[in-house]
Amino acid sequence: MAKAPKTNAARLLEAAKIPFSLHSYTVDENNLAADHVAEELGEDINRVFKTLVLRGERTGLFVCVVPGNTEVDLKKAAHAAGDKKAEMIAMKELLPLTGYIRGGCSPIGMKKPYPTFFHTSASLFDTIFVSAGVRGLQIEINPEALINFVGATTCDLTK
Repeated sequence: MAKAPKTNAARLLEAAKIPFSLHSYTVDENNLAADHVAEELGEDINRVFKTLVLRGERTGLFVCVVPGNTEVDLKKAAHAAGDKKAEMIAMKELLPLTGYIRGGCSPIGMKKPYPTFFHTSASLFDTIFVSAGVRGLQIEINPEALINFVGATTCDLTK
């Protein structure tokens, strides 16, 4: 198998000397869902996390990283961010705000550091998978190392 290209997220982890591995998968443009990614990787969907960007009514942008088979609970997410209400950002805003596209949004190396929250279940695993910043490539990493690196907190974020 060809060596996966280095992404900005991978370079940032290397520079910080945080161990990780890259895993490529076949992208289906019609199915960017995390369950497809987990199936392609042959991994448990509970270990494949998706990165979502939300906007609080007062606090502004923040990031939620949740298991691929769950839905973010907007009330819980808003509460985590110190707000009363939150909503997902519009898809057209994702690239200009984060530098990433849908299906390739990583919690690592966004254009600006946004408050980040991981679902508590991340800590149940030795390693989890998050996007490496492009479609077709995932980073496998120790969740505690990742949470510390991005300055995130853990909380219940799902329905």
